[in-house]
Amino acid sequence: MSDLTLPLAIVLFLVLAAEFVNGLNDAPNAIATVVSTRVLHPYHALAMASVLNVMGAALTGTAVATTIGKDIVRPEAIGLPVVGAAVLGIAVWGALATFRGLPISISHGLVAGLAGAGLATAGTGVLLWSGWQKVLIGLAISTVGGFTLALLLMVAIYWVMSRARSHSVRAIFGRLQIVSAGFMAFSHGSNDGQKFMGVFTLAMVLGGVQADLTVHLWVILLCGSVMGLGTAIGGWRVMRTMGFGLTKLDPVHGFAAETAAASAIQVATSLGIPLSTTHTINTAIMGVGASRRLSAVRWSVGGNIIAAWVLTFPACFALAAVFALIFDRLF
Repeated sequence: MSDLTLPLAIVLFLVLAAEFVNGLNDAPNAIATVVSTRVLHPYHALAMASVLNVMGAALTGTAVATTIGKDIVRPEAIGLPVVGAAVLGIAVWGALATFRGLPISISHGLVAGLAGAGLATAGTGVLLWSGWQKVLIGLAISTVGGFTLALLLMVAIYWVMSRARSHSVRAIFGRLQIVSAGFMAFSHGSNDGQKFMGVFTLAMVLGGVQADLTVHLWVILLCGSVMGLGTAIGGWRVMRTMGFGLTKLDPVHGFAAETAAASAIQVATSLGIPLSTTHTINTAIMGVGASRRLSAVRWSVGGNIIAAWVLTFPACFALAAVFALIFDRLF
């Protein structure tokens, strides 16, 4: 094994920068609904989400990290410029989206960046179908699954609580939403946190300081902590879009959206499927809004969010391809 070189140090720093942006943009995933329903103060919600994000990243295995590290592009066909370019593209695009108050899919940005950088430097043979198949399954879970689970759960709650008084419902689900928000934060860490652990490990293998793609404990803790730091700082503009822009939320709606989204994410994590936690919670919020009536969802805001989702893939693909060609010359 070789010593840490300057190119490797730069790439590892860029991975952590992208992980920070991941926590920054995805912070609203866990706290937007619990803040918008006024169940928790924003700073208390951020503190809870920061801790549980790290715990989720550290305690749920490395199946998703392994998928990202070795199943999206062929590790033997790429070099450090590909990894550095991919994560730099995410950091740039994610920072711009956060400034605009738009939640994006960091997950799709990451796989798009790896694809763009890999194709630019190694050709079409660099892509692996096994990993992309999981990405497509994750897309279905995060969109259809998030919306449907939240809608069905909300209908079930309406049926069970049909004779309860409104103040009783609010009191019960105000307490339960603290639990569901914690579940959402833990689930976010379990899936999103793992992705950059896989990239970090891949960079160390390509840099010659590690022999295989085993994700070590110190990498889990480092990446989880950096993501938690991004969450602690928080993307307030993104939080307002998700918590207040899509639909009016009461504690019962926040509980249903968070529980449905977190459950879908946990299923994907257990199967090693990388999915967009942003897609999952946003479609779940749309689902609880639609349970009242379709007009309860502000579809114009939803349209802006979907546009940001759609643009994320080509934007990160193109940015990473350009950065890869530059890095290939520099390195």
